[in-house]
Amino acid sequence: MSRVKVFRIIKPGLFTTVQDLGRCGLQRYGVPVSGAMDAFSMIAANLLVLNQSGYACLEITLLGPELEVLNNTQIAITGADLSPTLNGQSLTMWRTLNVSKGGIISFGETRAGCRAYLAVAGGINVPVVLGSRSTFVRGVFGGYEGRPLKTWDVIEASEPPSHFKAKLSMPEDLIPHYENKLTVNVVLGPQADVFTDKGIETFLSSTYTVTTEADRMGYRLEGPVIEHKVSPSIISDAIPPGAVQVPGDGLPIIMMVDAQTTGGYAKIAVVTTPDLSRLGQVKPNDTVCFSGISMGQARLRLLEYRKILRLMETRVLQG
Repeated sequence: MSRVKVFRIIKPGLFTTVQDLGRCGLQRYGVPVSGAMDAFSMIAANLLVLNQSGYACLEITLLGPELEVLNNTQIAITGADLSPTLNGQSLTMWRTLNVSKGGIISFGETRAGCRAYLAVAGGINVPVVLGSRSTFVRGVFGGYEGRPLKTWDVIEASEPPSHFKAKLSMPEDLIPHYENKLTVNVVLGPQADVFTDKGIETFLSSTYTVTTEADRMGYRLEGPVIEHKVSPSIISDAIPPGAVQVPGDGLPIIMMVDAQTTGGYAKIAVVTTPDLSRLGQVKPNDTVCFSGISMGQARLRLLEYRKILRLMETRVLQG
């Protein structure tokens, strides 16, 4: 499939990277999953331009870029509302948008959420590294030269089979609403026995604030101290995205998609898969609470999440 130049970066924004659904199955080799922090929104953006769900998109964090459109194409913007505009006119999110050569796409104030996703028809075409186009900045690989976008970078897409084919919009009831207070479901463990009953009760009943030390690797939280029964240090073992580590200071850290693959602090719980996308939209000073559920309940919620993704595809494509 041929390539077409779609954007020139005029201003890169705070932290704009190329992401897809990540590198699954490589954590045993020390390679983080990476990929979209909010997979739900990225999948939705791709659907709205008739891409496959795993095609690479731009992940835009808080302060968005300014992009010059180099060729006529179709885009969709989902996730956080960062006040997108085309030539100074507001753009409607969660729908297919036609953009013409010479147009300027910009972003303004953050109205809700943290990360927006911009999909372009055909998908962003950067080299596949270890099975994914996702950027892993700390490893300096994937995406656009293994780094966030810079001024003058030129973004290419695979040319889609037919231009301007999509004319789709997301049903209102399927569009997430982002607030600054979030409750996420967790399954306790794998080292819950390292914590006292009081510590677990504190974890499940308290409100924690996301600190400024919050990025794609993880979120440090402030709030009530979680009491350990024994030393917080363990023999290093696997860290899945969503694991909640509690180091010696008793304050939890939620590990996200770019987190290291092993670690030596006890993990009190792991966030369920559907709630990882919701966590991808929190920002510093937002608050997080944890709700404990069983492994069986977590499986049911995962099945329901997958059902919602199928329903989204059906309803969008059928109009």
